[in-house]
This record gives sequence, C-alpha cells and structure tokens, in this order.
Amino acid sequence: MAKEEKKSWKKYIIGFWVLFALGIASVALLFVMIAKGNLGFMPTFEELENPPNILASEIFSEDGKILDKYFIHENRTFVNYENLPPHLIEALIATEDVRFFKHSGIDLRGLVRVFKGIVTGDTSSGGGSTISQQLAKMLFPREDLSGPMELVLRKFKEWVIAVKLERSYTKEEILLMYLNKYDFLNLAVGIKSAAQVYFSVPPDSLQLHQSAMLVGMAKNSSLYNPVRRPEMVITRRNVVLNQMAKYGYITKAERDSVKQLPLDLNFQKVDYKSGPAPYFREYLRLALTARKPDRKNYASWQMQTFKEDSVEWENNPLYGWCNKNTKPDGKNYDLYNDGLRIFTTIDSRMQQYAVESVEYHLGKNLQPEFDGGMKYLKNPPFANNMTADEVESLLNREIRRSERYRVLHNQGKSFKEIKENFNEPVDMTIFSWKGEIDTIMSPKDSIKWYLRYFRSSFMAMETHSGKVKAYVGGPNYKYFMYDMVKGGKRQVGSTVKPFLYTLAMQNGLTPCTKVPYVSQQFQMPDGTIWEPKDSDKDDENDGKLVTLKWGLANSRNKISAWVMKQFTPQAVVEVMKRMGIYSPIDPVPSMFLGTSDITLYEMVGAFNTYVNQGVFVKPYFVSRIEDRYGNVIATFQPERHEAFDEQTAYLMVNLLQGVIDRGTGIRLRFRDGYGKFTMPIAGKTGTTQNHSDGWFIGVTPRLSAGVWTGADLRSIHFRTISSGQGANMALPIWGYFYKKVLADPSLGYTEDMQFKRPDSFNINLDCEGEEEKNTPSDFNDFF
Repeated sequence: MAKEEKKSWKKYIIGFWVLFALGIASVALLFVMIAKGNLGFMPTFEELENPPNILASEIFSEDGKILDKYFIHENRTFVNYENLPPHLIEALIATEDVRFFKHSGIDLRGLVRVFKGIVTGDTSSGGGSTISQQLAKMLFPREDLSGPMELVLRKFKEWVIAVKLERSYTKEEILLMYLNKYDFLNLAVGIKSAAQVYFSVPPDSLQLHQSAMLVGMAKNSSLYNPVRRPEMVITRRNVVLNQMAKYGYITKAERDSVKQLPLDLNFQKVDYKSGPAPYFREYLRLALTARKPDRKNYASWQMQTFKEDSVEWENNPLYGWCNKNTKPDGKNYDLYNDGLRIFTTIDSRMQQYAVESVEYHLGKNLQPEFDGGMKYLKNPPFANNMTADEVESLLNREIRRSERYRVLHNQGKSFKEIKENFNEPVDMTIFSWKGEIDTIMSPKDSIKWYLRYFRSSFMAMETHSGKVKAYVGGPNYKYFMYDMVKGGKRQVGSTVKPFLYTLAMQNGLTPCTKVPYVSQQFQMPDGTIWEPKDSDKDDENDGKLVTLKWGLANSRNKISAWVMKQFTPQAVVEVMKRMGIYSPIDPVPSMFLGTSDITLYEMVGAFNTYVNQGVFVKPYFVSRIEDRYGNVIATFQPERHEAFDEQTAYLMVNLLQGVIDRGTGIRLRFRDGYGKFTMPIAGKTGTTQNHSDGWFIGVTPRLSAGVWTGADLRSIHFRTISSGQGANMALPIWGYFYKKVLADPSLGYTEDMQFKRPDSFNINLDCEGEEEKNTPSDFNDFF
C-alpha cells in the first residue's frame, strides 16, 4: 500500500511539473507569436528604429522667433534632451515610473505594487504601465479592442514592444520620445508645443510648478485640462509634487512652497487666424504647396492669374517648392508632416511695428474720421453719387460671395428666400477697433458693417538684399482675410508718375529741366480730344516755366502730360516691366494717372530700384529650408537685373526727395507723431479718382516701404480729398512705422544714413530756388 501511495504521489508531482512546464512553454510561445506578429500587428525592427513621427513645420523669423507652425493633425515639433529641464524629467519619473532606470521595459515589482494598491484602495502609487509601455501605446496604437481577452492580449503586446524599445534605445531617448509624442490637448502635441501653448515659453524655461502641471496632465489630458478645470489640475499637479518629494527629487519645504503657486497659465490658443504675421504665413503656405498651374483649373476671367502663376512656377523656386522637390525616398515634401524648418526674411520686431502702425492709424485716426462723416451720406457707407439701385446691386453681389449664401444655395433656396434669410437678425460677434462685440444683427447689416471699415496693407524690404522685413496684408486677419500685399490689386494713382519721369531722366532731362505749365491735349483713337486736369487750380504758376522736380513734388498732371508727349506710353510700360511690374498696363496716354491695378508688392519692389542704384532686386521671403534633422535642403536668393543706370537712379532719388522736402509728402518733415524726420527720404504719394485709394511709397538708404489704404469697395470713400488723399490715408502709417524702427537701437537704423551718389555724377541739382518759390503754403491740400 505504501508503495502504491508513493507511486500515486509521484504521478501527481510529475503531472504538476508537466503542467507547469506546459504553462511556461505556452506563455513563451504566446510571447514568441506576439513578437513575430502572428497574433496581430507587431512593429518590425525597421519600424522600431524609425517609429511614426509626424512633425509640424516651423516658420522662423530672421531674428530667431517662431512665427507659426504648419500642421493638420499634430502640432508637434521636436526638442532635444539637453533642452529639457531636469525637474521635468524628475517629475515624470517620480509620477509615472519611479523604477524607470532599473527595469527593462516591464516592472514586475511595480505590478505587485499596483495589485497591492488595488487591494488596499491606495492608488497614489501610480499605474502599472512603465514609461516604455506608455510610449509603445503612443507609437503603435493599432487595434481598438474592448473584450477582456483582447485587452489582455493588447497588454502583452505592449510589454513586448516596450522590451524591444528598451533594446533599441537608451533610457534618455525613451524619455525624450515620450515627451515629444504625448498629446497635451488643445493642439499641443509634444512638450515643446505644450510649453508654448500653456506658458508661452520654450521647454528649457519651464519652472518646477509648470513642469509638474504638464506631467500631471499625462494621466489623462482630457480630464486634467487646465483651461477648463484649473482647480482639478492644481490638485493633480500637487500629487506630482508629492511624488517628487516622496522620492527625494525635491525637499518637503520646496514642495510646500510650490504648492501655493497658481497654475500661472499664459494660454496661447493655436489658431491660424491669430499670432504674428498671419497674412504672410498664409501667403507662404500657399506658395510652398502650390501645384503646377493647369489652365483648366482657372475660370475665363482668371487668365491673368494663370499667366502670373505660370511665370512664378517657372522662375520662382519657392513657388510650389514642396511639389517640385523630393525626399530621399522619392516622395514630395509634406509641409504639414515632415517637420521642415523654414527660415524667413521677416524681422519679428519690424513686423510688430508694422502691425501696430497699421492698427493705430486705422483705429485711432481714419475710421473715426470716416464714421463721423457718415451722417452726411444718403445710404451709408456708400458715397452719395451711388443710386439706390447701384447700392442694392453691390449688396446682392456681396451676399453671393458669402459662405451663408453658399450653404443656403446648396440647400436649394431661391435668391429671394436667401435675401429674406439675410434680413433676419441673428446672434453674432462682430469686429470693432475697440474689441469684439457680441450683438444681434441681420447678416445683410453685418455686410454693410464690415464694408465701412478701411483696410491698409504694408510691406518693407531691405534695400540691397531684397529681404522682406515686414508684411501686413490687412487690418485684422480674423475678420479681413484678403491679402492686399500680394493678393489684391488696386489703382495706384500718382505713385505711377515716377516711372514716366524715369524715362525722362534716361533721355537727358534732369530734375532742373524747365517745362511750360500749360494744358496738354491728346488725340484718342476714337478721334476725341483728352485734356488732363489738375485737381486744384494754380493761377500763380499757370503758363510759367517750372522744373520737373516741382511738377513731380506737387503731383501736377499738366507736367506729367508734357513729359508723356515727349515719349510713348509703350516706352513707359517697358520701363515698368524692367522695374518688376508684372500686372498688365494699358499703353495709353492716361496711364500716368495711375488707373492700372497693381499690387503693393510690385510697387515697393519697383521703387526700391531707385535707391539700389538702378538694380532691380525682387523682394523675397525665405532664406533657407532645413529638414527635421537640421540639414539645409534649400537656399534662396532674389532675382536681380539692371533696370537702368545708376545716374538715372540718382536723378530719380533727387526728384523723389523733392516730394518729401517740398511736395505732397512734406508731412514727414513737420508733423508730430509720424513726422519731423531729418533723414533723407525719397517717396511719392498717390490718390485715385474719387479718392478711393491712398498710397505712399517711401525709400531710405537701407529700407524701402509702401502703404495702400482704402475700403473694400471703391464706392466707399471719404467725401473730401483732404481726408482721402494718400498723404492722409497712407503716409502716416509709413511715418509711425519708421518712428518705431529708429527708436529700436537693436535694429541699427539711424537718421544719419545717406543715399549713395555715383562717383562720376556731375549734373547740377541746384534748381535756383524754384521749388521754394513755387511751393504752396497749404500743405493739407497736397495729394
């Protein structure tokens, strides 16, 4: 009996060990099958070495500031380990995985600790997933499983991936990947974006309490959202601080002191409509991602746009860069996912000064002046020469251009029904220069509300390099998104006259050449006679000989007409083309009145040719592009060519200085706030018919800049030329900007700069006091 019992016992022991061995073998087989991908997705060695890594592209100003990022799904940019503050790493380890440096991806002791916590109800010791396991889940989120067995299997997969990650990367690299990958909510993916979005600082400037808050969010960023639940986030942050004190990373005194601090948020909402240089950023995005122009994608009325885009595609390496260039794998660059680093020519300081100048003049001066005069309008904000039918037609056109119209039209609504909808008051938030206003207004009235606002565009470029330093496409990108630097074209008025005078200087005339101030007549192709007039009568000089310098300084049409009769309109067009004007210009005698539509971008680049000794340099925006690893993959230089000789250029500078010193731009010499400059300035004002558009282009030895101002519709304008002239609508913005630039010593611009005189120049520019004798005394009538 004893022998039989012994045999039976031995049989049980053998059976136990067989079952144990089978269990071990099964678990081993399970892990082998998981590792080989037999039970679902498992990343390959190559995928582990190069995990999915979507990075937003960053746009930098020339002075090193981040202007914005381009992304679609993830606002994430990479940061190096050495740029992470030590207390951020310590907070993460103390809270999420205190034995991080002691395990190889799976922490068995941590699992026991979690099990014990579940039994005792103490969950303060953290979860069972190691940082490596959490990273595995972030890098390879494949299945969306819900059943118990599926969840267990997924956990096993995370263990296997975590172990593989530990074999492929150092501990520091795993920590870095975790912080660069984690989604901190509010479009802040990765620690660099989170630091910027929540605190407006780079990661290495995060303070202890800020780092603790961000680490606390890692438990559940949707729950611990500091924007929506600040009290709950403070509690969670303090848990992180407790953990840091518990494991010796900070003292209890430090913990207790930091706990008293508020969240200290400086939340910067990620919004492409806000932030620095939004008009410029949008232009740059469209330029980089442009595709080769295809005629079938352009409407019949867009033929000129198609031509201009085609020229850009062929001659501008920046235009369509992403679709012209490929990565080593043969695929085109993806602006939104490839983590490009785009270094622009914009100076963040000058950009800010330009924005401030535009907003100040429009908000404090022009708009109040226009609003005050609307009581004299029959159908505000439209001019009194507009009939009721013309106003209604314009409003109907604006209705058809709106998003509301598109939605209602797609729903099958008739235009009559849509107009009725536009007359129904609704809740809305509208723009004002005093801040956004929550109100109840009909969509039709909101159209009229926005039409009354004047807009301005501004661009400044370095004289010799061609670098665009400031770019303001309008007053407020959120509400007025149309870009009037490169996108919009308007009549240029008298700012076109210098191109005519350039032709005269090329052909032997000088600023001191005297011509008769008399009416000029042109016979038109239809046989009619056209006689250009000046806007104001000048009995004192009528019939006398005056200098060309006086004629341009005071923007006299009779003098420009005399010059035009010496040459041909086509010759003037050729001069303009050599100076970078690509918009179509009709070669007709009246062209010197500036009825052609041209962009501000073209006008600033053209005027810059004068101060650049006759060499046209095309304004450009990007100096270089780097890939995500910092390798330079593209560099850019501006197009250059000689437009005319340096003697002609210097003669034109002298002519344009007369505009500032004794002509329509004299406000820059004597007005408070935006004047009283002593530096040499050459420039030209411009005002169009009915004073609908105001222009000023001004160049100095190192910087050229221009301004356009007007309403969206030309039928909305000031009633008088004293208010609607370029010297009042545009020139002050230029002055405000330059005041700020000169006041900033870090920019290096001073008033002792001088225009370069050609070495062999010997033409007499002393016009014997003609300018002083013939200068009107009422500067406010200048335009």
